[in-house]
Amino acid sequence: MHKIGIIPLRAGSKGIPQKNRKKLLGRPLFTWVLAEAIFSSLDVVYVFTDDAWIGEYVSINYGWTGKVKAVKRSEESATDTASTEMAMKELAESLNYKFDSITLLQATSPLTTKADINESIRMIESGYDSVLSVVKTHRFIWTKDGKSINYDYTKRPRRQDFDGTFIENGAVYTAKKEIFKNGGNRLGGKIGVLEMEEDTLVEIDSLSDFTIIESLIVNRLKENKKPARIKAMVFDVDGVLTDATVAYNATGEHAKSFSFVDGMGFELLREHGVIPVVITSEQSEIVAQRMKKLKVENVHLGVKDKYALLTHLSSTLGVTKNEIAYMGDDINDLAGICASGWGICPDNAVVAVKAQADHILKKRGGEGAAREAIEFIINWNKRII
Repeated sequence: MHKIGIIPLRAGSKGIPQKNRKKLLGRPLFTWVLAEAIFSSLDVVYVFTDDAWIGEYVSINYGWTGKVKAVKRSEESATDTASTEMAMKELAESLNYKFDSITLLQATSPLTTKADINESIRMIESGYDSVLSVVKTHRFIWTKDGKSINYDYTKRPRRQDFDGTFIENGAVYTAKKEIFKNGGNRLGGKIGVLEMEEDTLVEIDSLSDFTIIESLIVNRLKENKKPARIKAMVFDVDGVLTDATVAYNATGEHAKSFSFVDGMGFELLREHGVIPVVITSEQSEIVAQRMKKLKVENVHLGVKDKYALLTHLSSTLGVTKNEIAYMGDDINDLAGICASGWGICPDNAVVAVKAQADHILKKRGGEGAAREAIEFIINWNKRII
């Protein structure tokens, strides 16, 4: 069974300009559902967009997986009045319907998980023709003209005695090819209902929703933290291994300043069985040469979506996120800091990072902070044995 996913994204959002690019816990909004789709049982995920910036971002950042393809969306299917089904049909026709099921994922539902996606696919494989995601609510619903819809107000039930009502949350829809092709709709035939967590009812429609959902994501990530021996330690570069300054000349980047005591720290990490990993958003030859000198093998340059790569590395290195310590200083490190067993930042980190870090160092980046963090983790591992 060939299973494809589609994430339709428009460049021209009216309510929140460039909404899909806007940072949510340091990552562009659309990357939250994209990463979950990558690690789900979908075979291919199509980011279907008329936004050239998003197309380039996808092409640059996900070379470590062959599952993601950015596809140009037509102007006609990206207008304010165009339906989502129109976009789905455009992609399906470009593929000559060479798939068995299609899963629609919405970027405005960033709390969607790979488990939700996988369950929708499992339901299709078990006999349903299409599936939609819902949330159960115990709210009492009324019409505008004063009629109760889901309960008898003359016999108001106690909450614990009320079965509740399922509400479509707009997050996940999966359909067999024949259902979508013949009906032109994401739903049809025997419809299955996929119940998701209650907090997924919140979608991104306004700027205030970003604040609400960011808080929910932080809580989710931190709830999964459990004490464990650290087996891998991830470092950002600028502001962590350097003082966040760089010298330029006419040909470009000229010099960065690294600490020798930090360099010795990498050797200590290896001696204590901890894998050093470097992930930086900059494509820097200076960093590449410095890491080669320090014999750091896991070096990843030019990475904008650090969290997705972190999840990938967790699998390839054979460690859980609770067995990873992550050291960063800016908002693009936030998700990694919240998700890792130890989220660490130097004293010069931005306020948003300090607010979420598990441990704030006394030293600044480039001035021995990494060495301080390394010694902290080594001592932690001695205690956790």
